[in-house]
Amino acid sequence: MSNLERDPAEVLVDDEPRIGDDAVEILEPRDVPLGGPRAMNVRRTLPQRRRSLIGGWCFIDHYGPDDVSATGGMRVPPHPHTGLQTVSWLFEGEIEHRDSVGSHAMVRPGELNLMTAGRGISHSEVSTPQTTRLHGVQLWVALPDRSRATEPFFEHHVPVAGQLGAAEVRTFVGQLAGSGTDATVFSPLLGAELLVRGAGEIVVPLDASFEHGILVDAGDVSVAGVPVPRAHLAYLAPGRDAVTVTVGDGGARLVLLGGEPLDEQIVMWWNFIGRGHDEVVQFRSEWMRDVIDDEDAHGRFGTVAGYDGRALPAPDLPTVRLKPRG
Repeated sequence: MSNLERDPAEVLVDDEPRIGDDAVEILEPRDVPLGGPRAMNVRRTLPQRRRSLIGGWCFIDHYGPDDVSATGGMRVPPHPHTGLQTVSWLFEGEIEHRDSVGSHAMVRPGELNLMTAGRGISHSEVSTPQTTRLHGVQLWVALPDRSRATEPFFEHHVPVAGQLGAAEVRTFVGQLAGSGTDATVFSPLLGAELLVRGAGEIVVPLDASFEHGILVDAGDVSVAGVPVPRAHLAYLAPGRDAVTVTVGDGGARLVLLGGEPLDEQIVMWWNFIGRGHDEVVQFRSEWMRDVIDDEDAHGRFGTVAGYDGRALPAPDLPTVRLKPRG
């Protein structure tokens, strides 16, 4: 999914704020419209000023349940990415994915679509005509410096469900509770959906070397005794080998993300991840020159075959050099 903000914040990630091993930090979402007069809103919990990374996870958009008849659904034209992986995970609906390495695939509930941008890729995402409700998360992973120039590629995986107490677990990145995939990652990561049908407590095992985030999609939820409102993200620092999640009547759906701290300085702007201002300027220049101004060019980002419409122009860069935020 593209970041469709007209004035995207520049984020230089270097030294993230530290909290105690036993503390739970609650991150509030902000609403971001995905463009157009009937814009579909997403709730974004990463990046933000307080925190920009959880392991390699650097972008969390949470959307729906969205009434497609009211919003028009998702129609994101071809747009570029560098230095990251996109992780698409749906709870409801269906999205058609096309990219410049020739992939054409559907994003469906319980199935992982993983796109590695590496040195550069472009893709489009459009909800299908039969979709009446859209509901899910779009996640990005920052690639470490040693891997960010890799050639772009696409993967599709279907994890088998596992069980963790009262929770049904579908682990789309890494392994948890007998569920997992062999999805390609470039730093140690975990990503899983936990679906709890009723009230109860779940003890979730954690890798103590990871930092973790627990996103509440639905339900009355507390993490380590701290209430976490719907659409908010509970952040847990490294040092825990387990956490207790308490769920009220009616059950809950959670998304658990984790990873070893990236410990690298990165610059995020629009749909690019780089290592400095000049590099991001170059990415934008190449996108505008090769794709927007000359549709027959290929260049770093290639072309998306089969999409009916023009690619998405990049926003204007800030008038000052990209600088640290958060």
